[in-house]
Amino acid sequence: MFDEATLRAIDVIAARYGYDPAALKAVAEVESGGNAFAIVNGRQEPLIRFEGHYFDRRLSGDDRAKARADGLANPKAGAVANPSSQAARWRMLNRAAEIDAQSAFESCSWGVGQVMGAHWKWLGFQSVTELVNLCRRDMAGQVELMAKFIDRAGLGGALKSRDWATFARGYNGPGYRQNAYDTKMAAAFQRYVSGAAPAVVRGDGTVLKLQQRLTAHGFPVATDGIRGSKTNAALKAFQKARGLVVDGIAGSATWAALDASEPAKPALPIAPGKVAVLPPDNTKGLPAKNRLLAFVLDIINAIFGRKEK
Repeated sequence: MFDEATLRAIDVIAARYGYDPAALKAVAEVESGGNAFAIVNGRQEPLIRFEGHYFDRRLSGDDRAKARADGLANPKAGAVANPSSQAARWRMLNRAAEIDAQSAFESCSWGVGQVMGAHWKWLGFQSVTELVNLCRRDMAGQVELMAKFIDRAGLGGALKSRDWATFARGYNGPGYRQNAYDTKMAAAFQRYVSGAAPAVVRGDGTVLKLQQRLTAHGFPVATDGIRGSKTNAALKAFQKARGLVVDGIAGSATWAALDASEPAKPALPIAPGKVAVLPPDNTKGLPAKNRLLAFVLDIINAIFGRKEK
């Protein structure tokens, strides 16, 4: 379930493009499962899905051979499975980026709209990194990317007329019926229009908090305050991933892990583009004993003293 900030961001972008906010919310909900972010390396990151067949077709020679050997590329769609955890998916992306960063970013779908990075030029971006950085910037950036795709693909008319079958075919492809994208969007739209969509929860119930923390750690579930089978399965998956006793019981050790941030991991390699993940190395020319300290200070300043553009 989206929080208030997410719903407001969708309202703003919908008004800009002339779409019914309820319709745009329905698309975002179905594409993302109602989850806007995951916590990865202590930071809110957009949801991603890595497509190994996209990666395979963008590589050649030794790079393709290495990617295939590492289980990151395969000519067959769906042969490279995505981990259930978003943190694990980002680690997979990081491994792929070490082989070819631009191809890796192009081979992911990004954000609440699950837009493929490969569409960056068609959508009017200067680079795939510009697309990725918009999506990583904030919720409004994610919705903006989704709206750009809808507009560029000529699906705005179908969205405005609520022709869900036509919209789903254009947005999800000819196999949209297999996942009932059209009926799910129609149902979600009706909930938002009627006001029957789950209200934004402002309380701090134990089950709700459990669901919110699981989702933040990359094990997304509906944040409805109801302890069902999907919440139980996500909790067990989280426990297994953290090396805890897999009993489906949210005891003190499990809560400690849920309340903790993800352990630090290497930063994602930088693809060509305007915004760098880490600051450039400005320490060249300094005495060797001062270079490490200067570089650490650069990183601290980047984290606490500078905002991404």
